[in-house]
Amino acid sequence: MAITDDRLRILRMVEQGQISAEEGARLLDAITDDAARIRAEARSRSLRIVVTDLNSRRQKINVTIPASLVSVGLKLGARLFPRNASVTNDDVLRAIARDAPGRIFELQDLEEGERIEIFVE
Repeated sequence: MAITDDRLRILRMVEQGQISAEEGARLLDAITDDAARIRAEARSRSLRIVVTDLNSRRQKINVTIPASLVSVGLKLGARLFPRNASVTNDDVLRAIARDAPGRIFELQDLEEGERIEIFVE
């Protein structure tokens, strides 16, 4: 398991005597519990991408991706996000980790005649 910045910070606080070993252990447990909860929630969620033709109003693409694969997909497909998009890869991952489902991104590309929407479900 890789040491995250939070874990390293806690270990340094214990090393410097700012907190006790017991307090450090509780903090490390809390971090582990949060990470496990986020992973469990991500497994049960999905990301839906819908591309609609603006002229015919018909869906050209309607794809659902398990949230557990989203981070890999974002790394591989980062170039697919429009450069002027108001959402980043981190925004998508944070939206998946939140409890509330819903639309997280919408863009109308008038040149291509398409509307792109991303939903967390």
